[in-house]
Amino acid sequence: MMRTRPLKVALLGCGVVGSEVARIMTTHADDLTARIGAPVEIAGVAVRRPSKVREGIDPALITTDATALLKRGDIDVAIEVIGGIEPARTLITTAFEHGISVVSANKALLAQDGAALHAAAEQHGLDLYYEAAVAGAIPLVRPMRESLAGDKINRVMGIVNGTTNFILDKMDSTGAGYQEALDEATALGYAEADPTADVEGYDAAAKAAILAGIAFHTRVRLDDVYREGMTEVSAADFASAKRMGCTIKLLAILERAADGESVTARVHPAMIPLTHPLASVREAYNAVFVEAEAAGRLMFYGPGAGGSPTASAVLGDLVAVCRNKLAQATGPGESAYTQLPVSPMGDVVTRYHISLDVADKPGVLAQVATCFAEHGVSIDTVRQKGKDGEASLVVVTHRAPDAALTGTVEALRKLDTVRGVASIMRVEGE
Repeated sequence: MMRTRPLKVALLGCGVVGSEVARIMTTHADDLTARIGAPVEIAGVAVRRPSKVREGIDPALITTDATALLKRGDIDVAIEVIGGIEPARTLITTAFEHGISVVSANKALLAQDGAALHAAAEQHGLDLYYEAAVAGAIPLVRPMRESLAGDKINRVMGIVNGTTNFILDKMDSTGAGYQEALDEATALGYAEADPTADVEGYDAAAKAAILAGIAFHTRVRLDDVYREGMTEVSAADFASAKRMGCTIKLLAILERAADGESVTARVHPAMIPLTHPLASVREAYNAVFVEAEAAGRLMFYGPGAGGSPTASAVLGDLVAVCRNKLAQATGPGESAYTQLPVSPMGDVVTRYHISLDVADKPGVLAQVATCFAEHGVSIDTVRQKGKDGEASLVVVTHRAPDAALTGTVEALRKLDTVRGVASIMRVEGE
């Protein structure tokens, strides 16, 4: 039987995503009612600037007092699309204290305080859903939390930031430099005026922390994720990648150790073979490659940002949470029963592509090879080119602990015959 009394929603934030959520809730009201089993309506919209014109939203719904909106007693679900840590954290906690389930798109907050928020939701018997916090419209969080709940995920590797993928794709396809590609991304609206969160990997690291927690049933915080940005990636790096049959992507890589006793989480640029599915991900798209024990290899692909894609994920969560409300049930909460430690980056086994500027004279290659051997790092391939007393030496290693590779690079810098380390990049996806 269809319930006639509407479920009431508090919309916290009404920017690009929030306004699109409101639009879809209005234009698709009948469909949402049919899918949920009850009408759903926006009961209030909390904003910072009430004077701004918001097309399609009744001005009577606008308030600057989000706390009062949550405390008024008739709200069933809160949609938090404010972003940042505060006041979002306090408002979500307030919602739980007043019997309100929460749908959030806040990756930064969930990566930092997800455990506490999950605990608060569980304490009050409420839902905390956050599909939109990772990879925009791509269904990823719910499949990993629910569809793969009976499987064992061993590895997740993906492109989870559209801005950086757009920049790297342009550098690869057109030969543009980093700044030129960034300027184009900014002009097209893919990059913020301050792109630091994207290009330095902070955005991807927050998403990596969330995904690692879900994949490995353990708590992974933002501080546990090793992070490198992609601002130092150059046209020369792409030229080297092409010679190896590779391209370069900013990757989030999450792995369970072979012995199952620890996990790793990292974000950094890496060369990947052109034959790998992630190599063909173009423009501002996202893709995540999941390796599970029984299901095998799965790939999730689609637009990872933007008002409409993110709103789609928010509304998917809204439907699920509203259904749970009607059934007087809750969906899956935090699963952290494994309590696995997160290993430091130095323990991660990786490969390096190292480009050196060296003196063009006999014995240089032997010195360099000895340096690698002394640190227990095996060389896969070497390419050398010399002219007029100067030379370039490109070394690709076999897999070794990252600490050993880092130690090798530091030792190389001290050799008299090494003029400089032109670039260092990890090689993944084999």
